[in-house]
Amino acid sequence: MTDSRVLLDTTARTTEEMGALGARLAAVLRAGDLVVLTGPLGAGKTTLTRGLGAALGARGQVSSPTFVLARTHPTSAGPDLVHVDAYRLSDPVELDDLDLDWDASIVVVEWGRGFVDGISDSVLDVEIVRATGADDAVAGDDLDPDDVPDEPRRVVVTASGPRWADAVL
Repeated sequence: MTDSRVLLDTTARTTEEMGALGARLAAVLRAGDLVVLTGPLGAGKTTLTRGLGAALGARGQVSSPTFVLARTHPTSAGPDLVHVDAYRLSDPVELDDLDLDWDASIVVVEWGRGFVDGISDSVLDVEIVRATGADDAVAGDDLDPDDVPDEPRRVVVTASGPRWADAVL
């Protein structure tokens, strides 16, 4: 990211705090905004998106995008919330093939680094870091990563582009 700056560097200690962080982001988002979520499996990307969706009044359950590449949630706040999973995409062309309404929606892309380059000149990049060894908490294919016990996560929100030049979180 060029001309980027850290807007927030914090710790979410519980799933509730991660959801509240999503709500905090929702307060500054508007149509045309692009949010990229990065972090390992079970880090809290979907939990953060659920908080964001709840604050926007999103209709439908904001669920882990494992089974759907992209889902559009109409909101009471105005712009749709589009939740995208880039994990299973092999290249950025496949993201473009989804034919998303980038300009009229708030688009949140999980695993989106490297896939959204060139889509917008302004991006909020949210990196969620779990403690080393935390992968042990999600061992076993039958455990939903959203059901892992609470553990602190470092969350760093970096903004790039003119949209975020004067933003404050």
